[in-house]
Amino acid sequence: MARESTTFLAQLEQRWQQGHFVCVGLDPEYERLPAVVKEGRSLEEALTYFACELIDATADLVCAYKPNIAFYEAYGDAGLRALEKIIAYSKKSWPEIPVILDAKRADIGNTNLGYVKSSFDLLQADAITVHPYLGKEAMAPFLSRQDKGVIVLAKTSNPGSGEFQDLLIGEHKEPLYLVVARNVARYWNDNGNCALVVGATYPSELKRAREVVGDLPLLIPGIGAQGGDVAATVKAGQDSRGWGMIINSSRGIIYASHSADFAQAARNATVALDAEINRHRG
Repeated sequence: MARESTTFLAQLEQRWQQGHFVCVGLDPEYERLPAVVKEGRSLEEALTYFACELIDATADLVCAYKPNIAFYEAYGDAGLRALEKIIAYSKKSWPEIPVILDAKRADIGNTNLGYVKSSFDLLQADAITVHPYLGKEAMAPFLSRQDKGVIVLAKTSNPGSGEFQDLLIGEHKEPLYLVVARNVARYWNDNGNCALVVGATYPSELKRAREVVGDLPLLIPGIGAQGGDVAATVKAGQDSRGWGMIINSSRGIIYASHSADFAQAARNATVALDAEINRHRG
């Protein structure tokens, strides 16, 4: 087993060097879990078992795991205990693979200290997604953690993202998402720990974002159930080395089967996505 890297970016680059760009979104819904997972297990046990089986089935193929905290908060204390156990299991079993907590946090600086403690110190996540709306000053508690990744929302994958993100602003009348991308790359990344969220469902915007941020890592949701095209995503999203992409798929992988073979089916789906990504890199 590889030795644990010291920073989020170092962990990512190690995985990219091995040709792995898939991020598996660990977003379980108890109602959708296979019967074999729920049988004889409490809700907490079922969520934990399901995710840990998926981790073991795909660990040699991925660059990261991304649990969305909402899927665990929905089940109260039991869900949050499951999340803590899942992250702990991943970090103990596969310490070379970073865990991104998809929590989309942001507030004034003093409040962010609480988010930093809960996400990085208690849950032990390697990175977190955040909103940019409060500006760099407020995000200082996140940005100052040099070993952790701070992944800033720029152009999200949902259909209504353009309501604000596409507004033309500033002297040059650029879309807001592009201004966010540029500011993060130029002014927020003093510690080399920033990345951006740009959805696969908007390949043209993804291309523009890549052009202004250079080799900054991009977390790219929207592949699979949301309909993002892999070829267009890779062409637009890869950096100068053919790296720089954290291509997330959640439902398309974790629900590849609803039967006892769910883990193997998830592996097969990850193998297929991994191969397709690498087929289009260059």
